[in-house]
Amino acid sequence: METTVTVTNRAGIHTRPAATIVKLASQFKSEIFLSKDGFEINAKSIIGVMCLTAEQGSELTLRVEGEDETAATDAMKQLFADGFNE
Repeated sequence: METTVTVTNRAGIHTRPAATIVKLASQFKSEIFLSKDGFEINAKSIIGVMCLTAEQGSELTLRVEGEDETAATDAMKQLFADGFNE
C-alpha cells in the first residue's frame, strides 16, 4: 500500500515525533517506509526517521508491505493527521 501523509505539527519531525513514529511502526509485522524527495527510510529506524528532516507541511510517501499493511497504514495516517499528539 502506498499513500501520502503530511507533517502537520508546527515543529516538524524532531526527536519526539520520530520516536513516536518508530514506536508505532514497530508494533506491526509489515515493512513500513517513509520517503521524502526520493530518499526512502525504514520507519522502524530512529536514525532513518530523523534523517528525513521533514518540517511542517512536508509531504511524505508512506509505503507499507506485509500481512497487516492495512492496519499499519491506517495507524500511521492517523498519527500524522493528529500531529504526533503534540
